[in-house]
Amino acid sequence: MIEQVLLGAATVFVLVSLVGIYRAIAGPTMPDRVIAINFIGSNVVIVIALIAAAIGEPGALDIALVYALLNFLLSIAISKFQVERGGVL
Repeated sequence: MIEQVLLGAATVFVLVSLVGIYRAIAGPTMPDRVIAINFIGSNVVIVIALIAAAIGEPGALDIALVYALLNFLLSIAISKFQVERGGVL
């Protein structure tokens, strides 16, 4: 029963991420795109954690943690690149 709830919540997060994909592609400014990519990455971490809990695989939480760190570093790198290029986030 609880597995179905967790998988349903993961499905909802995947559907919400589709809005972020739209914003990442059609975002009018670079900060909109950076925030959308960070939003998608955070949702991916949540989905991995929910699926790991649903299937009872605690090793997948390590993958979610590494992905969260990479998502953070990606956001910092894109922001730094944008500032060095002359734009201000």
